[in-house]
Amino acid sequence: MTLSDVATVVGRIRGAVQGVIEGKGDVVKVAVATLLAQGHLLIEDVPGVGKTMLAKALARSLDCSVSRIQFTPDLLPSDITGVSVFDQERREFEFKPGAIFANIVVGDEINRASPKTQSALLECMEEQQVTVDGRSWPLETPFMVIATQNPVEMDGTYPLPEAQRDRFMAQVSMGYPAAEAELAMLDSHSAASPLEEISAVADASEVAALTVAVRSVHVSPEVKRYVVDLVTATRNSPELRLGASPRASLQLVRMARAWAALDFRDFVLPDDIQALAVPVLAHRLLPTAEAQMARRTSDRIVSELVARVPLPAGR
Repeated sequence: MTLSDVATVVGRIRGAVQGVIEGKGDVVKVAVATLLAQGHLLIEDVPGVGKTMLAKALARSLDCSVSRIQFTPDLLPSDITGVSVFDQERREFEFKPGAIFANIVVGDEINRASPKTQSALLECMEEQQVTVDGRSWPLETPFMVIATQNPVEMDGTYPLPEAQRDRFMAQVSMGYPAAEAELAMLDSHSAASPLEEISAVADASEVAALTVAVRSVHVSPEVKRYVVDLVTATRNSPELRLGASPRASLQLVRMARAWAALDFRDFVLPDDIQALAVPVLAHRLLPTAEAQMARRTSDRIVSELVARVPLPAGR
């Protein structure tokens, strides 16, 4: 599949999702780019702004296996990964796959489950496999986790561990819709759910081919150095007690390749890195206590670092 084919297929996917999510084209673009970059997406915002609808719309636009996990305090790790059950007739254990065995896994309100249950996703998201009773089981290809979470200030939530957040390639916030978009939503959503009208516009094999094509997008040595300089700046910032990891550098480059492909380019620009710095880096960072008291968010700190780190020479 060529990059022109990528533009055609991705255009269908974005069109299907944007038919459900009114006025959030930038959020949809990040979600689709995360899919092409073989990453996982975290959607955080207050209830009722369409987090789960975005996840479901992206899943329904693809003709592949989809599962949904409602995270609750009593959810067990085995509900996610699966469990070995003893078969009385065959006199041996048989593995019963959990909900994680699907191409697209929608995890609703992930931070309402205990940290023990959240940790069941660590191996799945990083190594695309599940290990139960000493045996590893490969997951579907392509594989993507789309998780939603409420702000940690809300009742009944557990903050995601740092290792869990670092496995999400990008985080987005829906935000409240503009007045015109909310008015259009009242017309299109009040009579019936637009999710029911979504039909699959791409299948699993096409998505797999898209991810391979995106890898051919060129990233110059200067842009790679810019990525390293930007990530290093997060580690040296006095306002952050935890900077971005090497995994963040790698995922920022992978995401930039997909972002460039969505803009019909076969090369990455520094502008792509700047556009993706907040969604790819901010959720991985931990501000210091002083920065938190001054109401300095990770998003704002990253935006200021992007403005300060010099661009590649010759741009």
